[in-house]
Amino acid sequence: MGFKYPWGVVADEMYEATFHIRGGVPYADATADGGVRVELWCNDHCDLLHVRGGTTEAVVGAVADAVGVADVLERGTEAVVVTDECLRPHTEGNVERYLERHDCLLLPPLRYEDGGKLVRVLTLDAANLAAFYEDVRESFEVTVRSKREVDAVAHDRAMGAPAVPSLSARQREAIRDAWADGYYAVPRETTTTELAAAMGVDRRTFEEHLRLAEEKVVGALVEHV
Repeated sequence: MGFKYPWGVVADEMYEATFHIRGGVPYADATADGGVRVELWCNDHCDLLHVRGGTTEAVVGAVADAVGVADVLERGTEAVVVTDECLRPHTEGNVERYLERHDCLLLPPLRYEDGGKLVRVLTLDAANLAAFYEDVRESFEVTVRSKREVDAVAHDRAMGAPAVPSLSARQREAIRDAWADGYYAVPRETTTTELAAAMGVDRRTFEEHLRLAEEKVVGALVEHV
C-alpha cells in the first residue's frame, strides 16, 4: 500500500520484467548469429547504438538501410553508431505503443541479441506486466527473461558496462575481503575460516554472505559474457 499525496497514491513497490521479442523487429536479424549485441538509446532526432561482439558490419548495414548512418566509431569488435534519424517513426508495431496501452515504462537502453529485441519494462501494478505480455505475444514471439519486485531503479551506467548489483554491507565486506586476501587467486591464498575470523563471524555465516554476493555479481555479469 502506498502513501497518499494530493495528486494521488504513491506506490511503495514496483515491478520489473525483461522480455525477449522476436518477429518483425528491426536490427534483430543482424544479431541472430555470431554473438552480436546492440544497445540503443533513442534521442528523438537520432539514435545512439553500441554494437559489440562478432562482426559489426551486418548491424551497421541494417542501420544504414533503415535510418541512415551519420557517424561510426569502430574499435576491434565494437562500434558506436550515430544514426541520421530516430528508428521509431520508421517502424510499425513499436513496443512503445504496447507500453502506453498498459501503463508500463521502458527502461533504456533497448537491447538486440539472439535475433530479437530485449525490452526491460517497469510498472507500478503487476497486472500491467501480465497484460502487456498477453498483448505483445499476439503479434510477436515473446519470452520472459526475468521478472521481480523492485524498490528503486538502477542508475544509468557506462556504455557496455554491466549494472552494479545491490549488495548488503556484509555481502560487500565479504566479497571485497575475499578478493583482497587472495581467496580467488590460483592457487588460493586464504580460506573462508580465516576470512570469517577477520570479519568476526563464524565460517558458515561468512560463507552465506559470500555466496549471496557471488550470486548477485555473477548474475549481473553473465548476460554480458
